[in-house]
Amino acid sequence: MYFEMKDIEVNYDHIRALKGISITLEKGNIITLIGANGAGKTTTLKAITGLVKIGSGEIWFKDQRIDVLPPQKVVSLGIAMVPEGRHIYPFMSVKDNLLMGAFLRRDGQEIKKDMEMVFDYFPRLKERLRQQGGTLSGGEQQMLAIGRALMARPELLLLDEPSLGLAPNLVQRIGEAITVINEQEKLSVILVEQNAKMALKISNKGYVLETGNIVLEQESKDLIKNDHVRKFYLGG
Repeated sequence: MYFEMKDIEVNYDHIRALKGISITLEKGNIITLIGANGAGKTTTLKAITGLVKIGSGEIWFKDQRIDVLPPQKVVSLGIAMVPEGRHIYPFMSVKDNLLMGAFLRRDGQEIKKDMEMVFDYFPRLKERLRQQGGTLSGGEQQMLAIGRALMARPELLLLDEPSLGLAPNLVQRIGEAITVINEQEKLSVILVEQNAKMALKISNKGYVLETGNIVLEQESKDLIKNDHVRKFYLGG
């Protein structure tokens, strides 16, 4: 299996945030985790990247166990994360924000090519190249956050609430961009989203998290038809 989480538990003090969840991802696919606030979605991504320590279970990526590795080593293996809230560098230019995504790389010419690749996906960033990140609109900042992650040249991209706070038309554009990047770059994606409609539309498989448990696991096209999902996550 390309990527697998096996019976992962995470505890915050005396609170169990993840209660033995298991997730698999095939290479080149998009999976989505949907659920309400506090369900454990962000904690799942942080467990993958090593930003939180797991209490039990195992995480495997390309036949290597990664839950025992520090975050910087996880990144070097080809896993990049776009955090909730974007967390760009507000006083740095768009160009310098993008270059920060390539800080582990030493292949200068390839970095230039990858920056042009980012501009192909998000032309607005090229127009704002010398502008400070903090002066961009919310949608532009999200494009910058995704572009910065792509500059690490990842194989697996973790996206935490990329549509958060965006207008409906921008949500659609971000969803379309994720789909195109997945197809053209052969990039595997784990997408955390409260916008279940968008997430299930662009993903191959979905997991529904509730209070740290996976309560449903199906192909996305089937989850869209599920009565529980329709009632609680798709508005009836």
